[in-house]
Amino acid sequence: MSGHLRIGLVSISDRASDGRYEDQGIPALQDWLAAALVSPWSAETRLIPDERPLIERTLIELADVAGCALILTTGGTGPAPRDVTPEATLAVGDKEMPGFGEEMRRISLSFVPTAILSRQVAVIRGKSLIVNLPGQPKSIRETLEGVRAADGSVRHVGIFAAIPYCIDLIGGPYVETDDAVVKAFRPKSAIRPRQA
Repeated sequence: MSGHLRIGLVSISDRASDGRYEDQGIPALQDWLAAALVSPWSAETRLIPDERPLIERTLIELADVAGCALILTTGGTGPAPRDVTPEATLAVGDKEMPGFGEEMRRISLSFVPTAILSRQVAVIRGKSLIVNLPGQPKSIRETLEGVRAADGSVRHVGIFAAIPYCIDLIGGPYVETDDAVVKAFRPKSAIRPRQA
């Protein structure tokens, strides 16, 4: 199945949702996706506080009602009492995808020792992949795109390289990326001719 990719973008922050400061997560995600994706896509955005029942309802709505094949959350993944994004995500998932969280922490450890405090998870719910991303725009880009050397070459591949094939496997649209930003990896048997 090829076609239009609907992406849910959920920024989870008490302070941004009540207007105390401007949300940076959704704009950072939209900018990065605009550069990375060559397939048609659109975003369903939600800015919500750190309230577990609300996070769960939002993820369910984006997956089951809005039909988002990919849902990216930002915020609420640390050890603080209000950080409940991973619990909400696990509660609505059918299958856990632990490789995503492991890899995001490994990428972030290249920069800060506190990366081990991050509790990002990823799950499959029906035909939706839900991934918790870090909260900072720089960290969002690094975990999605990877880490580059001074000459611009990719030193460590980001998690988005695996996302299009995961979406294939769960029955979503065929998604293509701009290789200059992040090269989607698929087994040879799963690669289709690039659409003109």
